[in-house]
Amino acid sequence: MAGLCRDCLKPSDKPRCPHCGSARVVRHDELFELAIAHIDCDAFYASVEKRDDPSLRDKPVIVGGGTRGVVSAACYIARTYGVRSAMPMFKALRACPDAVVVRPNMEKYSVVGREIRAIFQFYTPAVEPLSLDEAFLDLSGTEALHKQPPAVTLAQIVRRIETEIGVTASIGLSYNKFLAKVCSDLDKPRGFAVLGRAEAVDFLGRQPVGVIWGAGKALQAKLAADGIRTCGQLQQMDETLLMKRYGAMGQRLARFARGQDSRVVSAGQGMKSVSAETTFEKDISDPAELRRVLWRLSEKVSRRLKAGAIAGGTVVLKLKTADFRTRTRNHKLSQPTQLADMLYRHGGALLDKEADGTRYRLLGIGVSAIAPAAGDEVTDLGDPSLKRRASAERAMDALRDRFGNDAVVKGRGLRE
Repeated sequence: MAGLCRDCLKPSDKPRCPHCGSARVVRHDELFELAIAHIDCDAFYASVEKRDDPSLRDKPVIVGGGTRGVVSAACYIARTYGVRSAMPMFKALRACPDAVVVRPNMEKYSVVGREIRAIFQFYTPAVEPLSLDEAFLDLSGTEALHKQPPAVTLAQIVRRIETEIGVTASIGLSYNKFLAKVCSDLDKPRGFAVLGRAEAVDFLGRQPVGVIWGAGKALQAKLAADGIRTCGQLQQMDETLLMKRYGAMGQRLARFARGQDSRVVSAGQGMKSVSAETTFEKDISDPAELRRVLWRLSEKVSRRLKAGAIAGGTVVLKLKTADFRTRTRNHKLSQPTQLADMLYRHGGALLDKEADGTRYRLLGIGVSAIAPAAGDEVTDLGDPSLKRRASAERAMDALRDRFGNDAVVKGRGLRE
């Protein structure tokens, strides 16, 4: 059985490395034959906060905000208490009352995410980001370049992330994207899981249908109503019949359940959206107050877009009412933007139609239809002052870069 020590990167067919004594040895018959990987940082936001504040290292840490907000991330200590991402904060604090709560700092996480992506791209150009802290990598053909199998290169990548960036990551290695992503969750944190061709079908047969990418709660409920709860049951069903019953998703169910995924790792794909949202401590119905919050969120989204040298072609407004009903409104732009001014203006127009006295508990603004930023050229014949406003915004950005985010605060973001 092929094996690799993840600490000294030397081959080992023993449970404990004979070279350095480490027990962190990954062994698999197909280890040195596979090249499609999914790397996912462990509790990313919380790990960054622990890195920057060593006093938090042995404490349960929750990244989130407000008693009415939700958990953005929870460290593994907090998870032992049952805290999970997207859990309401009041439930998380009830489960783990001694947790240290840290407000999210997306600008900081974006910087760290770019540093991690640079490490990925040093080893292969075939990097397909899924978020700030995770990506697919295709290392096919890199063995000649790096003088080592892809598995060794992957172990080297996560070791660099840990030593140079200060956070840990887990690896999923297989022969396609779906299985690689499944693997990366099997051995967290600091994991390295492998699924080869010889065992994939049997492994999947024992898994619930929820393991299939895209099979959310609604589809799982529909499948359960039809008596289908495991991938093993899907393996016994005809693909055509599944497509008749579940549409295009039926084909995915049939193929993924059998370990089949023809999608390639595409460096041209990346984040599909960038957004920021906040849950209010008290419900808000006042249009002026909602607009002040909208401006602050627009600036956050703008900074993330500028940091990533990307722009959005569609502005997306998200609202959640006091009775937990979600409203999403979209506006397609004439050209992609990364300007806070544009996000605020078009998001504000969408907000004005919804600010009808309804009490809202959450407000969010974001962009979809992500594209590379076009540079400094900003023109819109229907908005002749846009270029001047864009220049003013970039001047404020330069001041913030030099003196900090609070160096310049625009009036529309202040309380009266």
